[in-house]
Amino acid sequence: MTEVPGPDGPEASIAAALDDAAATLLAVWEAARERTTSRLSSAQLRAVMVVEQHDGINLRRLATRLDMLLSSASRLCDRLVAAGMLEREPSRTDRREISLHLTPEARRLLAELRTDRRRRLAGVLAAMSPAGRQALLVGMREFDEVAREREDATEPPRGLPAPAAPPAPAAPPVPSARVERTVGWQRGGPSVTRSA
Repeated sequence: MTEVPGPDGPEASIAAALDDAAATLLAVWEAARERTTSRLSSAQLRAVMVVEQHDGINLRRLATRLDMLLSSASRLCDRLVAAGMLEREPSRTDRREISLHLTPEARRLLAELRTDRRRRLAGVLAAMSPAGRQALLVGMREFDEVAREREDATEPPRGLPAPAAPPAPAAPPVPSARVERTVGWQRGGPSVTRSA
């Protein structure tokens, strides 16, 4: 009997299978995080990784990347500064903005995390067939490339404010309403961040 794809098409069943497999990968990552960066929460670690990728990022862009309210991102950064992970300095391009940078301690912590994570991944990969390892690598590289392109398409150019949502025709815009950013490939999930 031929399997009939659901209303979302065959991609939905592939996404479900990938979600199951990704849970195992995330468990390996989480074990490395717990061992290496137990003093940082997952949200704090994500913020550190974003700042690593975008050295000098301002608070507004960081909040967008993390899909957080500006006030929440500000409190998160306060905690990271207090923990010795982030430094703030006035932006070189706009003195009204604050640039965020990693401290040497944060860089050392990320290096330890990657070493431990890669050691754990290598142990799993060693038990896979060469064909399976190659297929995984090719698929993950393409997934990474497409996800990054989609994320970049949703972010406004650097230095420009995010476009405001157009007002509804029948009602004026509400000033206090929060405009949520749709992450390119998954709404409500974490932004895609390069971690290795």
